[in-house]
Amino acid sequence: MIPRGTRDDYLRILRDELVPALGCTDPIAIAFASATARELLGTMPDRIEMRCSGNIIKNARAVTVPNTGGMKGIETAAIAGVLAAEALAAGALAAEALAPAGNQRVARLGLRILETMPSDAIDRLRVLRASGMCSTLLAKGTDNLHIHVKLFAGESVAEVVVSTTYTGIVRMVKDGAIVFEKAETGSRGADESGDRRLLNVRDIIEFSETVDLDEVRPVISNQIERNTAISDEGLSRNYGMDVGRTLLKIYGNDVRTRAKARAAAGSDARMSGCSMPVVINSGSGNQGLTASLPVVEYAKELKIGEDRMHRALVLSNLIAIHQKTRIGSLSAYCGAVCAACGSGAAIAWMDGGSYEEICGTITNTIANIGGMVCDGAKPSCAAKIASAVDAAIMAWHLSAEGKVFGPGEGLVKDDIESTIESVGRMGSIGMKGTDAEILDIMIGA
Repeated sequence: MIPRGTRDDYLRILRDELVPALGCTDPIAIAFASATARELLGTMPDRIEMRCSGNIIKNARAVTVPNTGGMKGIETAAIAGVLAAEALAAGALAAEALAPAGNQRVARLGLRILETMPSDAIDRLRVLRASGMCSTLLAKGTDNLHIHVKLFAGESVAEVVVSTTYTGIVRMVKDGAIVFEKAETGSRGADESGDRRLLNVRDIIEFSETVDLDEVRPVISNQIERNTAISDEGLSRNYGMDVGRTLLKIYGNDVRTRAKARAAAGSDARMSGCSMPVVINSGSGNQGLTASLPVVEYAKELKIGEDRMHRALVLSNLIAIHQKTRIGSLSAYCGAVCAACGSGAAIAWMDGGSYEEICGTITNTIANIGGMVCDGAKPSCAAKIASAVDAAIMAWHLSAEGKVFGPGEGLVKDDIESTIESVGRMGSIGMKGTDAEILDIMIGA
């Protein structure tokens, strides 16, 4: 039986991870950081200086930033964040005291900060961007997720540093004086958001089967509602490469195709600037879509009812988080693989799979597509999601037939936890050089 403390940690992990974000999380994190700095500065800046880790640059350069009239890139996100904060400061919300992690008005919106970006500010954004108001530099020797924004207004300077998590402010400085500072740990272990080191497949399954649904229903229902809505949008209009729509057009409407198309369509819309929020997983909207929508489609097909579907989504999300924790927030390892392992495990569970068969599903997925690389957030993420979900569904069917890739075959080890650990080592350590080379190729270095 899972100790009560571990159950509480699992609940905290779900509530911390499954939060809404507007647009791709990397440029939105930039907008959040610049918005926080604008609140700290107290006025509109003359100049913005961004220093971002290579992974942030990789993931923010090619996606459309929501509510910006179709513009892309780091400079767009940074200026949009400033304009959103300016609109927020001029709005009807009452002034609030500065909180340790930034002004409450910005902090409570978090990764939804660009919801306050006024439509009539787009022309101003375009002019400011063209003027060269914002410059971007590569931050070296930092955590993979690192954003340092400096705003200048005359003699006044405001700085905000975000590290490790997309809204994890670790430093705020106003005119040389430290307003807030937190040690940069570079990892997600035991903290107020739950100890991710306690995650393991066996306990995740037991937790999913026994948790009081009233404790998880709000966050899971929100994920279903929001992620289904953006998937509907992606299937109803042209976005990006229309991966989701194309899958349904070419391959039909069976559950396997729907599972892939639903997740891909949400990504189609999200990567192309759709201004609808997504409930994320492991800091990623694409991973949130991949861990949820295939599960919803199979739950409908299997007619298992809402309660069992909610339990399956708890399972899927925690399996995805478990793997991504080993790898880290940002890596050259495509996070859609982790999320697809989660949805595959949940599909196996809904279909009556045993613990061993669920482990086999995860193993088979990793053994197949564990080498998929992340070369930045962009429209092709939708295709990678479809491929990952397809691999996870095949992995379940293989496992159900008693066919599981064995120890010694590549990264596969003697048990599921050792296999997940080996993949985490490969993604966090082994692919560091790959990550750097991908960035160099992308920026033409």
